[in-house]
Amino acid sequence: MGYIWKPRRIWATLCITAGVALFIALILPGGLLLRVMPVKGGPPLAEIRIQPGERFTIRYNHSVEDAPIWETHSVDENGRIYIEEERYLKFGAGMGKMPGVGRMVRRGPYEVIEDMHMPTGDFVLRIGSPGVDHTLMVRGRELNLSAIAPHTAVQFSARPISWLRLMGHRFCQRSTPWNAAD
Repeated sequence: MGYIWKPRRIWATLCITAGVALFIALILPGGLLLRVMPVKGGPPLAEIRIQPGERFTIRYNHSVEDAPIWETHSVDENGRIYIEEERYLKFGAGMGKMPGVGRMVRRGPYEVIEDMHMPTGDFVLRIGSPGVDHTLMVRGRELNLSAIAPHTAVQFSARPISWLRLMGHRFCQRSTPWNAAD
């Protein structure tokens, strides 16, 4: 004679299975979440899911030289941010190589400091006026921070995110100028 499942046993089995699935979803990695948050509070300007080693760029126009500058960053598996490269058209105030960090090369008209891999950790950027055009660039998408939050100090940070939190973030995220969970 076969075993007869009783409602309590079915309920207990379902609860245990759901608990195990929830535990796995909490510990299963979902990548990293890059956030751009106003230092004085308020909603994030951007929340972007990125993978370890993936790069993002901040492009802007130098305030003195009015020439474009690109700063490329990466994030490791623990959410630590590194500056990887700086590229600029003209040498300006505050620009140039730091001894022992990266190497200078020329790419067409640009001076480039490459292979920097210098840790910055979370960092604060004061967004410039429109015209300075601080722009966040990730995977071919751009968000002009100067157009939405000029003269605002923002913190760039990245943190590991669980698969469960990622799914919650995808379906329940706040409305920000740029949410990119893809």
